[in-house]
Amino acid sequence: MGKLKEAWKDRDNQYKYAKWLMKYSKPYMGRITLMMAFSIISTVVSLWMVQISKNIIDNATGGNKFVTLLIVYFCLMIAMQVVGIVSTLLSAILSEKFSFGIRKQIYDKIIRSHWMDVKRYHTGDLMTRLTSDAGAIADGIIGTIPNIIILFVELLMVFVTLFIYSPLLAVFAMLVAPVAALVSFFLGKKLKKLQIKVQESESNYRSFLQESLANLLVVKSFANEDYSVDRLTTLREERFKWVFKKTKMSIASSTVMSMTFQLGYIVAFAYGAWQISTGQITYGTMTVFLTLVNRVQSPIIGLAQQIPRVVSVLASAGRVIELQNIPVEERLPEVVTSDKIGVDIENLTFGYTDEIVLDNVSLNIKPGEFVAIIGESGIGKTTLLRIIMSFMGNYTGKVDFFDENGLTDPANANTRRFISYVPQGNTLFSGTVRENIRMGKLDATDEEMWDALKLSAGYDFVKELPNGLYTVIGERGHGISEGQAQRIAIARAFVRKAPLLILDEATSALDENTEKEVIKGLQQLEPRPTCIVVTHRKSILTYCDREIKIENKNMEEIQ
Repeated sequence: MGKLKEAWKDRDNQYKYAKWLMKYSKPYMGRITLMMAFSIISTVVSLWMVQISKNIIDNATGGNKFVTLLIVYFCLMIAMQVVGIVSTLLSAILSEKFSFGIRKQIYDKIIRSHWMDVKRYHTGDLMTRLTSDAGAIADGIIGTIPNIIILFVELLMVFVTLFIYSPLLAVFAMLVAPVAALVSFFLGKKLKKLQIKVQESESNYRSFLQESLANLLVVKSFANEDYSVDRLTTLREERFKWVFKKTKMSIASSTVMSMTFQLGYIVAFAYGAWQISTGQITYGTMTVFLTLVNRVQSPIIGLAQQIPRVVSVLASAGRVIELQNIPVEERLPEVVTSDKIGVDIENLTFGYTDEIVLDNVSLNIKPGEFVAIIGESGIGKTTLLRIIMSFMGNYTGKVDFFDENGLTDPANANTRRFISYVPQGNTLFSGTVRENIRMGKLDATDEEMWDALKLSAGYDFVKELPNGLYTVIGERGHGISEGQAQRIAIARAFVRKAPLLILDEATSALDENTEKEVIKGLQQLEPRPTCIVVTHRKSILTYCDREIKIENKNMEEIQ
């Protein structure tokens, strides 16, 4: 009963996957069909060549007809090569376009989904799903599934041709099909589990690589080079274990089927030799027997070999569909259009787990106010900012944006249009300084960027860089100091000219004098934004209109 339930559940999964597969393959169906047509044409031509080869052998002493048959055979061989080249090129182009299409869909889903839902996955795991899993699916849709259809057609055509020459051999050759089916059925479930283990171990391997390289400074500062290399080796050995197990399983099935087909070939050879000795067939017919027996068995072998690939596609599809099922962020219709924005928080309660971080807190920030959020580290300051920016939605209470006319928008993905944000730490991308700043406003002019750099106290040092705005910096601002990187991040926020500016420890890497220049630049922004700043620095508090302290899961205003 349990197996029946499991089979039924798996049937539902297969049905969902088939719908998902059809959805993503629909735009490519015409080209996939064309590629399949080339393969079927190749099969037809190859069977024609088998017949011609028989006639060549039977007419080996016959003058003009022999030469004509050789010329036809040679022309067909050239045509087969041309068709093969075109088919291979088409397959490569389709596979690349399709795999990118899947990756684009997954990436689009990730960046439009709830931040907290995406953060449940390690970056390395997401990369594996975007690369290895997407590639396996593309290979399945462009290669495996069309191949299965082509192999079935080829099997039917070859069987009919062989049956015309020898019904007995045709039936005997087909008897190996149940063997292949039984082996495939037996191994299918195990291969799927092993494929999942392979992909999971690949995710762990990539995750460690990504983290150790991203935090190379930490690894080196604690002299953990040997440990890191050993850890990488351990993870690689774990992946090798699962790859080896999967490979052994595939080899075992291939060996069983290969031995079965070799037996079929020997029987066909013996049967043909007996018929030649009794004068029932010619030598040309004997070559047809041997060729067609192989050609019947080849599609069966091919179909059996597709099973591990289908299993791989199904396993990868499950991992990709899991990402596809992440809820997309809610985007509500826009109501507020003013450039003067306030934030109203009422009875907000939130916890990452069952432990509450913010308990029934309320806060009203009026348009144009400069409000500081203070408190001990880990108390919930950054959490509050993330809730305001709708990065997290699993809270109770209400967060609204409002204008001076009383219009309101509940916090959602669309309300980020009001916000310009400077997060903690170094958040620069590899590329030019200009590319980093224009992330804040994609259509910003160079003049606007220079103005933003002046307000963020970054103008002078960027001007002195080898290529100014067009100077290339590395990942996380490699090539410039932490303070310089932070000023570029602030310029990125300033150039946006959003009505609400959120600064999360935005001046932590700056000296006191530079910090004062940034604050002065902030006060010069036009139109004046509402500003929420999280800080541990008392020097900033003198510039704030209000000071809110988070303590014991609550908020209180410091008078």
